[in-house]
Amino acid sequence: MELKVKVERVEDKEMSEPVSPTGQYFNSSVLSISVISILEFDNPIDDSSSLALINDVFLPINPRFSSIMVENKEGVKHWKRVEVKAEDHINVPCFPEGLSPKSYDHYFNDYLSKMAMDPLPQTKPLWEIHVIKYPTSNASGSVVFKLHHALGDGFSLMGALLSCLQRADNPSLPLTFPNFQKAVKPDNEEKSLISVVPQAISGALNTVMDFGWSVLKSSFLEDGRTPIRSGEEGVEFKPIDIMTMTFSLDQIKQIKSRLQVTINDVVTGMIFLGTRLYMEATNEESRNAMSTALVLLNTRSIGGYKSVDEMVQNEEAQIQWGNQFGFLHVSLPELHEHDHSLNPLKFVQETQNTIKRKRNSSGVYLTGMLLDSVRKYRGPEVSLSTSFVSSDILYYISFSLYILTLWVIRVKATAEYIHSTLKNSSMTVSNMIGPLEKMTLSNQPIKGLYFMVLNVPQSLTVTVMSYMDQLRIAVGTQKGFIDHVKFRTCIEKAFSMMSDAALQSK
Repeated sequence: MELKVKVERVEDKEMSEPVSPTGQYFNSSVLSISVISILEFDNPIDDSSSLALINDVFLPINPRFSSIMVENKEGVKHWKRVEVKAEDHINVPCFPEGLSPKSYDHYFNDYLSKMAMDPLPQTKPLWEIHVIKYPTSNASGSVVFKLHHALGDGFSLMGALLSCLQRADNPSLPLTFPNFQKAVKPDNEEKSLISVVPQAISGALNTVMDFGWSVLKSSFLEDGRTPIRSGEEGVEFKPIDIMTMTFSLDQIKQIKSRLQVTINDVVTGMIFLGTRLYMEATNEESRNAMSTALVLLNTRSIGGYKSVDEMVQNEEAQIQWGNQFGFLHVSLPELHEHDHSLNPLKFVQETQNTIKRKRNSSGVYLTGMLLDSVRKYRGPEVSLSTSFVSSDILYYISFSLYILTLWVIRVKATAEYIHSTLKNSSMTVSNMIGPLEKMTLSNQPIKGLYFMVLNVPQSLTVTVMSYMDQLRIAVGTQKGFIDHVKFRTCIEKAFSMMSDAALQSK
């Protein structure tokens, strides 16, 4: 699978582009979520070409990078093109000179924490770049891209970022990525009606249950206070700690092969097991407390990254630029005694079974349709009336369930509904697939790559990013509430337990 990196400037339009529904949700009085992507470099950074790179490569990727969000008389938000001064978007912090990389780790982490709290100015295009020229334990220098989630989801923003990068071995060749499309199994036998009907009924029941559970979790059912969830109001505005850990993809593939699951299943199971170990180590009584994770799901019908041109201009292939994802509500499996010594792989299997069942239902798509209906008829920040009935949703679920759903959220604005979806859960897990080859930015080799979602109303956010032969897990934790060092130790312990169990079970 290849990523085309050729980018053509999109023709300027007299009429401004409407802000997508999800873009409005993520930049409202209720929510304002951003994403940072951190590039770690092998050598000290030379930023002499940064202005040219922004003007000639970054800005032409998409008109939104040269636009601000404005609201018309009807309250509808649009992207308005403005003149961009690249130098106003570049930040180069100054730390004390002559310190050790370990000392700079603290300055770097504190800088990231402060950056996470600072909102992006609404009077300028919603992005900025931070160039950190000081060596840390992980890199000789770092570049941080901060972009507002209203610009697009991780898929869109990562595609844009990768369009600025080249292969280190041969810049003329495109970056390639692991093929994460499922293999199509040959179907040599026609399925009988007897076998199809039960599957259809099961899928319909799963859809109804998942959709109903999602609505209830987003409205009434709130996870309790645990070592990973403070439950404090305004937690999205509190300082966070960001730390990372690196794992070998080869070792993860060994566990994957042993269990006949996907890499995502292994990684998610490892995160869930490590989270339960942390909860137990912090408070024995909370080891199996009800905790819900929101697992992000890309809803595009594609098998991998596309070129930026395709995302921006292709209206038929369902790969458009923007926010196209959904949440899966996944309850963390309980931690049993045997998970400590005998069979930690069962934790992965339980996680895989739950996620597989939820992915095979249409609950996540129905939730998206519901939110779009709320926005379309009542606006992104206005409550919903029970007078509206959608024939599309009635096609999938019963009339009574839909009416119940309308009643549940009739007094909730769309953005508030998404906010409560996040707030009522304990953590969010999202992942991205990175290139197989080493990359460069302006001929400067990139050693590592990871990202983090900011200003989420939760105490714990976990992101996963692959790059070359490694997997990078980044963890954002509420400062002073979650011990991020202990949490990292528990994740590493979970990986060690699973890896040892996979080797012993051969």
